[in-house]
Amino acid sequence: MSSETLPILLITANVGSVFEDPAKLLKTWVQEFMDVIKKLEPVFLAVHMQEVGGKTYEKSMEYVQEFIKILCEASELANYDRIRIYLDEDYQSAEHFTALGNLYFARNSIKSLKIWNFLIHEWEDVVGKSIHTGSIESIPTKEKAKFPQNFFPECKWSRKGFLRTRWDIEGSVMDFVNIHLFHDASNLAACEEFPSVYCKSRRRALVHTLERFEKDTANSRAPYFVFGDFNFRCDTEGVVKKLTEALTAHRVANKSADSVKVQYRDSEGQNVLTVGKKEFTHADHQTQFKGEWLRKFDRELDPLREILFEYPIAFPPSYPFEEDPEMPQNYMNSRCPGWCDRILMSPAAKQLIASEEIKYSLIGEDSCMGDHKPVYLQFELKPNQGTIRCSCSPHVLMKNSSSLSCLSCSRRFAQILVEWQKLDNVPYRVLLKKQPEPIAPPLNIQINVTDTENNLNVCMCAFYEVPGVDPNTAERQENSICPRCRNIISQQPMEHRRALISQRLTLANDVIVNRIDTQLLNTYSSTSMGARPDPYTPESAESRSPVIDRSAPEYETEEVAVKARGRSEGVLSDQGSVASGGVNPNQLKSRLERLQQKSRNDDNCDNFLQRQNSCCSCIIT
Repeated sequence: MSSETLPILLITANVGSVFEDPAKLLKTWVQEFMDVIKKLEPVFLAVHMQEVGGKTYEKSMEYVQEFIKILCEASELANYDRIRIYLDEDYQSAEHFTALGNLYFARNSIKSLKIWNFLIHEWEDVVGKSIHTGSIESIPTKEKAKFPQNFFPECKWSRKGFLRTRWDIEGSVMDFVNIHLFHDASNLAACEEFPSVYCKSRRRALVHTLERFEKDTANSRAPYFVFGDFNFRCDTEGVVKKLTEALTAHRVANKSADSVKVQYRDSEGQNVLTVGKKEFTHADHQTQFKGEWLRKFDRELDPLREILFEYPIAFPPSYPFEEDPEMPQNYMNSRCPGWCDRILMSPAAKQLIASEEIKYSLIGEDSCMGDHKPVYLQFELKPNQGTIRCSCSPHVLMKNSSSLSCLSCSRRFAQILVEWQKLDNVPYRVLLKKQPEPIAPPLNIQINVTDTENNLNVCMCAFYEVPGVDPNTAERQENSICPRCRNIISQQPMEHRRALISQRLTLANDVIVNRIDTQLLNTYSSTSMGARPDPYTPESAESRSPVIDRSAPEYETEEVAVKARGRSEGVLSDQGSVASGGVNPNQLKSRLERLQQKSRNDDNCDNFLQRQNSCCSCIIT
């Protein structure tokens, strides 16, 4: 350790499977963890854990307490006299429970150590040991939030969120953020496109978190390290294409939708790759995914690399490993291996690192650590840097658009917020200085109203709105051609209208139209595409399933009151009559647009099914 820098060690570990079988995995996990501490000897240790207690937390609580006791009493941590531990154990609170755990250990050699109070917005000296477990909602030295349920509607119940603390380590201020993002629920859905629906949900939650820090005026901005289980996955669509370039796809299915698989076979009929909802098996599974080729498909972070820095990865994917101690280096056949566990940092945090001599790797590469291998980053911290507000240099950014920048100065981050529309309010739109988005043109629908007396098609453009066009200011000359509908602009005299009243309807402004058969306009034909596998639940707000909007105007019973005009009297009758099925021009145009849009959607669905059927043959077992 240099006399001017401080060795820091950051570790992220998803420990869910460790607590599922603690008798088999916990001892090995702790031993590998302690070996890294002993080898690197950091003066400050930050450990972020996800899924603390496993899936059945109520059964594993006693193991969590024992686990914390082992760590605090370990001989390797005897010189760490200042400890802060935050364990979210309130599993009965579905609204707040995240199963996150933040553990911080500081050596007695650190002269000045403070932690931020998010309630009173002041620093507190760190003295002694404090372990916060159970419900930690009221603990002021941390900030915790669970992601909104609509961020990932497929999850009926989710523990995904973040847990943040802020530290002043010998005059240098930084945030440590523990984060757990959403997983891939189905390999088949992940194969459809990149970015997949799951990738988009993870980006949405990550952008939401970063923007929350940016907008936190009460606590002000600070450099941050974000490390946890991001659940980043490889471009599954690209990986499958790469592995199946000379193979033939065969779809295998039975009565259960979850049992649908796609098998890719060689010319001899041998299965090389099998992809199912929770199956991803290659004939050479244990060596195929440890090569250099897979890293180019690790693309999920690419759109955010301007605002989130990560050191180059030189270790194999951290997930999903076998949970069998006899196969510590083998991957499970459930998912395409990926670098889920990461340690990222803001550009300002990158400036706190003294040199590029860092270590970024896995813990327990040769031992069984559960389905996730912990990931660590060791670096030298610059002391007395204060709070770095902005790392941007306008001159550098102008020359190199890929340079790192803080969120406020990042043009790319603003574009992400605008283009993805991830949040309801987009505070960075002004950074782009974009022109207002043009209003989409209306569908190309013409409404022809025939004057059968003179055999003319009468222009109706003045009686329904078109965005960007003011019919009152449009030039309308008698018997001229309307530039929009290409019909004659005819101002019919009143006597002529009265003569044509028989078998017709009088609508707005005494415009006469022939009766229209509105049966097709009032009847909704349900889609014939039927049910199909959907990555989201049908009842979710973001479901891609076709859901009928019963609040739309075409599903309301409408009656148009038409005043009958007597032929013999030549005057309007005082009593109005109701013409069932009558529509006014606005309703007519709206319904035609909806019918045309529905026709387009049905065509798209048919094309989708045709593509699916053409990609593979189907074998029913």
